Amino acid sequence: MEWYDNEQDEIKQSRIRRDKMTPSETALQMHANWNGKIETTAKAHVHSREDLAIAYTPGVAEPCKEIAKERNSVYKYTMKANTIAVISDGSAVLGLGNIGSYAALPVMEGKAVLFKEFGNVNAIPICLDTQDTEEIIQTIINIAPAFGGINLEDISAPRCFEIEERLKERLDIPVFHDDQHGTAIVVLAGIINALKVTGKQKESCRVVVNGAGSAGIAITKLLLTYGFPNITMCDINGILSKNTPNLNDMQQRMTEITNLEEKEGTLADALSGADIFVGVSAPNIVTEEMVASMNHNAILFAMANPIPEILPDAAKKAGAQVVGTGRSDFPNQVNNVLAFPGIFRGALEGRATQITEEMKLAAAHAIAALVKEEDLSDTNILPEAFDPRVTDAVSSAVKDLIS
Repeated sequence: MEWYDNEQDEIKQSRIRRDKMTPSETALQMHANWNGKIETTAKAHVHSREDLAIAYTPGVAEPCKEIAKERNSVYKYTMKANTIAVISDGSAVLGLGNIGSYAALPVMEGKAVLFKEFGNVNAIPICLDTQDTEEIIQTIINIAPAFGGINLEDISAPRCFEIEERLKERLDIPVFHDDQHGTAIVVLAGIINALKVTGKQKESCRVVVNGAGSAGIAITKLLLTYGFPNITMCDINGILSKNTPNLNDMQQRMTEITNLEEKEGTLADALSGADIFVGVSAPNIVTEEMVASMNHNAILFAMANPIPEILPDAAKKAGAQVVGTGRSDFPNQVNNVLAFPGIFRGALEGRATQITEEMKLAAAHAIAALVKEEDLSDTNILPEAFDPRVTDAVSSAVKDLIS
């Protein structure tokens, strides 16, 4: 048992070393230890000549012939049925910016881990060494036969909008940009329950979304679809209107369906008299005075990471009733992991060709419904990321809409 004692001693020493490390040092050391967070595991075990003949040649020819006769049988005979690609060009990675394809790989590996751990969906990280829109689109089209779905990740705006839209037109498998839609779904789920806590009605709420990139635009679109009639978008320069210069095509389109009163001014001007603030922007840009100018029992989702637009304690001190952030050390964490594993599991199991707006709404309602009415409070509007019910609830909601 000497080998066992030595192994246990090494584990103990490793823990001691980690206890002395900062979180950043621990993360870097663990990534070095893992040498990659995912690996390939064979379901078909080859221990004999017979195994080899079945799993590979000549036996492998039989499913090949079946797929050649009926293409959709690829879902029966291959990993396509439960495998997606997690694809990035490294142009907008977390808070790190345009760090390129190589540096983006740890994030894509991590996303693949979350798909497997939370949704039992196989995910392959793919980092493309190009930021040319046409090359990205054509590359994804060319590799699509191996996958049951495409999860786009950390691709900068406005290119991400065109890439997703054109892929959805060309492919017969679900294409989903999680930075847009995963965030939007969880925000809407939180708002659905925040309305119940505050007693506000969506029809009379004034909503301000700060941040006019991919997440902010997707959130705004989903809130409009849900039925919020009065939404104003802001960016670093203030309120977006039809007169705002230098907007990209998608931002320009958003001015046609938001800020219907055609207001102009700063974020502070937009927040005066508002009921809901959703921030996907920058740290510390909302002041207590701004929150105090909002309507009674305001709802704030301050999701800039790692430092939110305003800290929850400051927002509550200024009069907000419900505050959510992107952080796990505050109540009401808005975490995409509540959405994307279940979205894709439901889409794959139901063989969906697209993830529709109706599916996104259904997913948001499913997430919100996991917090029982009697448990709702200003610090409990969303289920925890590790709630085992979440993926099943979201998956079922998506599958119910697949005809």
